[in-house]
Amino acid sequence: MTLLESLNKYTTVVADTGDIEAIAKHRPQDATTNPSLLFHAAQMPEYRHLVEEAAEIALERGGCHEEMAAEFIDYLFVLFGCEILKVVPGRVSTEVAASLSFDTEGTVAKARKLISLYEEKGISRKRILIKIASTWEGIRAAERLEKEDIHCNLTLLFSFAQAVACAEARVTLISPFVGRIYDWYKKEHGGAEIPPDQDPGVASVTRIYNYYKTYGYKTQVMGASFRNVNQIVRLAGCDLLTISPELLEQLEQKEASLERRLDPATAKGSKDERLHLDEKSFRWMHNEDAMATEKLAEGIRKFNSDAQHLEEYALSQVAEKVG
Repeated sequence: MTLLESLNKYTTVVADTGDIEAIAKHRPQDATTNPSLLFHAAQMPEYRHLVEEAAEIALERGGCHEEMAAEFIDYLFVLFGCEILKVVPGRVSTEVAASLSFDTEGTVAKARKLISLYEEKGISRKRILIKIASTWEGIRAAERLEKEDIHCNLTLLFSFAQAVACAEARVTLISPFVGRIYDWYKKEHGGAEIPPDQDPGVASVTRIYNYYKTYGYKTQVMGASFRNVNQIVRLAGCDLLTISPELLEQLEQKEASLERRLDPATAKGSKDERLHLDEKSFRWMHNEDAMATEKLAEGIRKFNSDAQHLEEYALSQVAEKVG
């Protein structure tokens, strides 16, 4: 048995890529995308037809170049998502622009639009997760969307406050960023590697998982942003784990059986009291976590930068069509 086969017994494995061939190779249940992954995938010759189709649709919709570029990006996300759903039996996560991270109304509107585009293509909203940054505004948007049966994946999650607020908002799924948490603490320790049994990213996900199971929250935990196989192994049993093709390959190459580390049956012993956070208490609690405050702000900037690269690409494709 490979490590990946062993992991599949306890955890739903999700592919973190826009490369459809890589997804098909590793046969995950779900897949996640973001502007950076799609920008790289869009450069690949095998997906040129999707780029062409998105550009044609944007041209048909008309408007100024910027409006057509925005249409191009929306359709590119949806067209890639539709192709991905042909090779995964579950769901695909499609991201709302990071520029809307502090805009509840804008996030709700964009999510509704993406869902409508998927439904135009015959895809049920049950197979889509809308990825939204775990800001207070993003969480409030997700709370509203969930009531419309639009399921959400709250990303860029670093603090316990974010996890608590997401659970109280009854979002479908959260994505705590294991690797980025590890990176911050490694830098704080002068660049020295942190022993695996003291990994702060793994500890963060474990704490959140135990809290959710102790208090009966339905929100699922999907560990994300891994730096190595060991982090994945130590979270075996987590509801879901989203993993890059490179690490999926390593898991497939190694013959071994892993033990379940996270289990609902043994998780109901969280040391954390049950919290109920209003906006003021959320913002204060999150602000008290220096790592989370820095990594959320940095993550939003990075995702926005990736989106700008995609937007520049979109403008070039539209300009080429307008000719």
